[in-house]
Amino acid sequence: MKMERQNVLKKKNDEKKLTTEDYNEEKAEGVLKREEEKENHSFLLKKKSFRIALISIFTALSVVIGYLLVSIPNIELFTLMLFLSGFILGKKNGAIIGLMSSFLFTFFNPFGSSATFAPLFAYQLFHYTAIGLLGGAIKDFLKDKNYFTPHEDLYDKKIMVLFGIIGAILTTIYDLITTLIGAIFIYGSIQFFVWYYLSGVVFTTIHLVGNTLGFIFILPGLISLIYKWFE
Repeated sequence: MKMERQNVLKKKNDEKKLTTEDYNEEKAEGVLKREEEKENHSFLLKKKSFRIALISIFTALSVVIGYLLVSIPNIELFTLMLFLSGFILGKKNGAIIGLMSSFLFTFFNPFGSSATFAPLFAYQLFHYTAIGLLGGAIKDFLKDKNYFTPHEDLYDKKIMVLFGIIGAILTTIYDLITTLIGAIFIYGSIQFFVWYYLSGVVFTTIHLVGNTLGFIFILPGLISLIYKWFE
């Protein structure tokens, strides 16, 4: 009886040991795989011709998608595309794409060029350049997190909440500052700001909700799709 108990205990210990070893082995393989993915991604982006091609593609896509939705009031994917470009290509390239895309989009906007209104035009260039830069910064923040698995699935609660908050903040800042610029330079007084903002609150709400949902549900899928393409 005693021998049987000892054999059972030994068997359980062996199984537990194997389970722990298997887990550690899988964990090590996962870490190694992530490191290889980072190296492959970095290697491609270090190639100047490849990087220039991607900058051109992201710039063109951002502008084209911006124009495709320009006739729908306050529904846009332009902000999302610029953030995505920085996330994929890094802070410097993201800022370049943000600057070039915003210049083309706002200067040649078929509904009216903001270049005729210098304060608004200058802010738009700054804002969209900063979004590309921010995309790269967020990528640097997430890259070592264990829940950041772009080659598998990014529809993780932490990722989705983070992206949603970023989308909401970026949209709110843009709408507040552009409204403030309009109140000061069109009406000549900051006192008109509240009235000016409230008069368009329906459109700003649509803008806020649309961008927040886009960052939550569209952005993670696009990032995973691009990472898988790099494989």
